[in-house]
Amino acid sequence: MAQLEHFTTPVDTVIARMRAIDAALPERDGVAVFNRVYLTVTEEVDRRLDAGEFPDPRAAIALDVRFARRYLAAVDAASAGRRPPACWRPLFQLRGHPGVRPLQFALAGINAHIGHDLALAVVDACRPLACEPADLEDEFDRVGELLVSLEERVREDLMPGPDLLQIADPLTHLLGSWSLERARDAAWVAARALWALRHCGDVADEFTERLDAAVGFAGRMLLTPLPELI
Repeated sequence: MAQLEHFTTPVDTVIARMRAIDAALPERDGVAVFNRVYLTVTEEVDRRLDAGEFPDPRAAIALDVRFARRYLAAVDAASAGRRPPACWRPLFQLRGHPGVRPLQFALAGINAHIGHDLALAVVDACRPLACEPADLEDEFDRVGELLVSLEERVREDLMPGPDLLQIADPLTHLLGSWSLERARDAAWVAARALWALRHCGDVADEFTERLDAAVGFAGRMLLTPLPELI
């Protein structure tokens, strides 16, 4: 048990940091909207770890913490006036735009974190665990399943009601073009590719850069400002 407690401590630290971000930002801020979603995910992962629902808690914690650190590093970069990764820039640039809906902010953050950060986090976790991505597939799938269920709840909570469907039709069309399940599947393929390229130097760097840019492009589309709802 002492060994498990040692590994769970960083998850608690990540949760504390996300709660501090939540307390410091205005509720309508786009980063705050995503942060609340991600905090819910991380708290649920922590609860499932405590309940022993992960077959390999050490691997699950290594993946979860390295995954979260990439988002927190983007927050730190933006706060310090530095450029965050391309996948995160649309969210930080448009976080206060009045024409962007909360659901768009939430999904744009999920897009950045799943599409780019998750693949890199798998590789980050494999190194200290001395394993390969295939050894983390169960943990990857369990976290992915939790995210998919949460995405459904986020859409239900943040989508305009039935009386606004006609006006909100551009939003329905825009968000219907993006799928978390597809993004998760693509992240797994990218993680395996990055692991295979880990000794290839410039090729691995170029692959990572192109992945970052492509996910950032999708995020900018998700954050397209829409007409104000009446």
